[in-house]
This record gives sequence, structure tokens and C-alpha cells, in this order.
Amino acid sequence: MLRYLGKPAVWTVFILLFFTQVYPLLWLLLYSFKTKKEILSGRFFSLPAEFQWSNYAQAYESGHYLRYLFNSLFVASITVFVTLLLSSMVSYAITRFGWRWGKLVMLVFMTGIMIPLQSTLLPLVVLFKKMGILNTHLSLILPYIAFAIPIAIFILSGFFNTVPRELEESAAIDGASVYRTFFSIMLPIIVPPLTTVTILTFIDVWNEYIMASTFISSISLKTLPFGIYSFFSQYSTNYGVIGAYLILGMLPVMLVYFALSEKITKGMVAGAIKG
Repeated sequence: MLRYLGKPAVWTVFILLFFTQVYPLLWLLLYSFKTKKEILSGRFFSLPAEFQWSNYAQAYESGHYLRYLFNSLFVASITVFVTLLLSSMVSYAITRFGWRWGKLVMLVFMTGIMIPLQSTLLPLVVLFKKMGILNTHLSLILPYIAFAIPIAIFILSGFFNTVPRELEESAAIDGASVYRTFFSIMLPIIVPPLTTVTILTFIDVWNEYIMASTFISSISLKTLPFGIYSFFSQYSTNYGVIGAYLILGMLPVMLVYFALSEKITKGMVAGAIKG
């Protein structure tokens, strides 16, 4: 009985998952083209009487889209680059060098996954103020890297454990140094998990708001999530423009995801099967 119900059941689950994921996006897209009156009417999935393209124009101009977009791209790009470099080197050292403190170092980094972001806000504000970097992009980049490295090491270490050691032994016989082996041989091999780390880190940094609103007070330095609050006031809220701004803010993430999507699945399962 289960054999005959297997495929229909699987397809049913896939269809349900598809609609649960796509429905919010379609709803937000329609939301961004409606007037405030249509939104407040309660007909969530109805077509707008007239597509309000002015919502996008207002979101672009009033939300300082380009300025916040550049700030977000700047912070996210540096965070991703440094995270990839440091986490790959640490993962390589932990899994391939065989040193006695390797497991302890791995445990320390894994502990970082369990630390809530909110618990670090006050200490970091005090620390960054003493360092003179509060209200700069550096005050965002440093904690973003610190929170991204543990999960990156977790992913990359699992993959390094599956790489045959004969590759390094052959490189050592040919006279390659540790750094030459790492950058010329190992890095090209771990491209799939690096792609996964890139996506996860980029999305986390792109959507982060708590630290960005706490450490940054200058409007010119704010990142993209802060722009949404440009459309809230004491007496009114422009819901249609907010929807348009959310769509504009989502586009860069979708472009990055689809550009790297071919290697994401490989990276997610890398290290799950030894061979």
C-alpha cells in the first residue's frame, strides 16, 4: 500500500511546500502595487484595481534606496570575504593538522553558535565606544564576522574530513608549502561548501537589523533594513510603499542566490557522506 502511495504522497508534500513558500512572495508582490485603501480592505490576494507603480518610485526616492543598498553591499561583501578566508583556514588547521588542541578549539568555536546575538549588544556598545569605532561600518562588520565564523567552520570542517589526505601528501612530496597546498589545492576543492557559507552569511547580514540599529546612528551609514522605517510616521503608515521597498530589498538576495544555486545543494550535503 505504501509503495503505491509513495510517489503521490511525495508530490503532494512538494506541492504544499511550493505553495507555502511562493504564496507569501506573490502576496507581497500584489501588496506592493496596491493603494492603502485596498490593503486595509482585507482582500489579501486580490488583484489591484490599478497597479500603483508610483509605490516603487516613492520607495526608491524616499527610502534612500541606493545609499542604503550600497551600505548593505559594502558591509555584506567584506563580512563574507573575511568569513570565508578565516573560517576556511581555521577549518583546515583543525581537521588536517592533527594537533592535540584541535578538538578543544573546535568546541570553542561551536560554543559561539549558542550565544544569543541580543546578549552581546550592551557589551559591544561599551567596547566599540571605547575603541572609537561606534557609529561606523566597522562596528557592524566585526560582530557579523564573529557570529558567522562558527557556523562556517561547522560546514567546512565536515567537508575537509572527506578530502583524501593523499592530495596533501603528493603536494608535500612535490615541495609545496602548507600555504601553497591550501590555496592552490584545497580551496578549489571546497568551492561547494564555500558557496553555501557565502549564501548563508550574505542573507544573515543582509537581513540583520538589531545590531545595525544599535551601533549605527548616522543616517548616511544605515543599511537597507532601516529604510523601511522611512515610511512610518506617528499618524500614518504607507503600506504599499513598504511592500515595494521590501521587494526592492529582496532583489539583490535573490540574484545572489540564483547565481550560486547550482552549488548550494552540493555544499549543504558536503561532508555528510564520506568517500
